[in-house]
Amino acid sequence: MKGRKEETNLISRRNMLMGSAVFLCGGAVGSFSNAYSASTAAPAAGNAPPLPWPWVKLDPLEAGRRAYKSYLKNKG
Repeated sequence: MKGRKEETNLISRRNMLMGSAVFLCGGAVGSFSNAYSASTAAPAAGNAPPLPWPWVKLDPLEAGRRAYKSYLKNKG
């Protein structure tokens, strides 16, 4: 038992640098995979009316009813 070194829970500089390098590489891989997995198709511009959109007065009670029904239908 005299030949063994006592283990301590200290973090060495090498372990800290290695851990941060692995963390940064993981973030880079994640961002690249996210960028390439996104769809490249452009949205159809023909569906929306031209800008500026006309102002429409909303009925607050009807908007509240529709929001409540949508909340219940979509379960939150």
